[in-house]
Amino acid sequence: MDPVHEATPQAGEPPAPLSGGYRRLLANPGFRRLWTSQFISGIGDWLVIGLLMPLVTSLSGGSSFAVAGILIAKLLPALVLSSLTGVLVDRFDRRRLMIACDLARAALTLGLLITNDLAFIYLIVLLMEVGSLFFYPAKNALIPHLVAEEDVAMANGLSYTTQQAAMLVGLTMSGALLALFERLVRMVLESGLPLIDMFAGVLAPALLGPRAGVFLNSLTFLASAAIIATIPLVSSTPREKVKLDLHLIGADVVDAFRFLRDHRELRGLLVTIGMAIFGGGAIVTIGLVIVPQQLVGGVPFADQVPWLEQLAAAPTSFMLVFLAAGMVGGALVVPRLAQRMTLQLLFLGGVGGFGLAMFAFALARSYAVAALLTLVAGVCIATVTVAGNTYVVATVEDEIRGRVFTALESVIKVSLLASMLVMAPLGDFIARGVERLQRMYPDTLGALGVSGLQVALMAASFIVLGAAVYAFRTLEWRRCEEVASGG
Repeated sequence: MDPVHEATPQAGEPPAPLSGGYRRLLANPGFRRLWTSQFISGIGDWLVIGLLMPLVTSLSGGSSFAVAGILIAKLLPALVLSSLTGVLVDRFDRRRLMIACDLARAALTLGLLITNDLAFIYLIVLLMEVGSLFFYPAKNALIPHLVAEEDVAMANGLSYTTQQAAMLVGLTMSGALLALFERLVRMVLESGLPLIDMFAGVLAPALLGPRAGVFLNSLTFLASAAIIATIPLVSSTPREKVKLDLHLIGADVVDAFRFLRDHRELRGLLVTIGMAIFGGGAIVTIGLVIVPQQLVGGVPFADQVPWLEQLAAAPTSFMLVFLAAGMVGGALVVPRLAQRMTLQLLFLGGVGGFGLAMFAFALARSYAVAALLTLVAGVCIATVTVAGNTYVVATVEDEIRGRVFTALESVIKVSLLASMLVMAPLGDFIARGVERLQRMYPDTLGALGVSGLQVALMAASFIVLGAAVYAFRTLEWRRCEEVASGG
């Protein structure tokens, strides 16, 4: 899922019928090309993250805050500029804007070949995210011009699902691309061609190692731009010029917290989710640093399955695949559980289970065990999402439900950004402190065999468990059958 770009579907809405609707959409040449370009571009969005995780970990010497910097750069534009970009998108031709965004991201990606400076890497990710922030609203605004009115809702649903699939594929392909591209580059460099030998000294450092897939990542954006350029021109009515108001910067976040101030009933739910995300973000920033340092065994069954052997080339990035897979699997299973369980049990189980999975992950020594726990964490995230959305439907009048979901999205972004800014450096601080104490008391603390990063991740897990306790003590819950009856 990519919460930065895609609006959360309204909980409780019935799924779109399958009576030929999707076939009709994909038979539409304009929408099919837009959908294909979105999938390819989405892969590029997350492929660069999968490529940069091990690189930044290596360049920073295993700093949690350095890894968090990638996600901070990816979150910050959406948090600050989302209101403003919506206005700007309405001032330009959407198709040309999407092409420009893809070309800009392709050029920015190539900048990763020429730098080892973390600040410059973060700047590139931030600017790429600004491009994505324009790309997705332009895509959403273009859909009604390409499909029939009765197909707009289904097209939006398919677009939302595609974005989640692109994230999963992008993260999964990063390790494979590194391995396959390096193999291809080595074959070329060892070909003995005079021209290749002349530039081998320049090509080898740029095309081998953690950044081997940068060129292919750039190609995803170029391919997306080429496909969008083939979309037939759509007729458009003259647009009224929208006044550009700089006060829109950060307006979504301000409105969200003003809304929470005025609605006590929802405050407990959103505070719980905010606390859980604040502590839970450490599973990425601290947990991914633990992977190469302390886990043994590598990707399960990688030596027996050929395609897994290539994915195992980037075990840190591949750990994110288990988290994403858990979220996707949970999204399919949890709605069925919601029909049989109380919201209290479902929501508390999701938050509490996430905290326990984080704690167990901190103690894991095997990659296979840690991957299983990450999968469980993903399922728990999906559980919290389903139960939280259902609670909103059960307790909020339809007239203000859209504002509640907007507030929820803003709370998620703010909490995740705060987690990156606070938990990651705090994790580094705790890690250094624990390691210093272990050197001072080698016979007691040193003998425990627990690293400073593990202690930091366990501390973060207690924040998530605290969120579960807070929810249990403060929220008034309803059964799911009350939702179905509108009670």
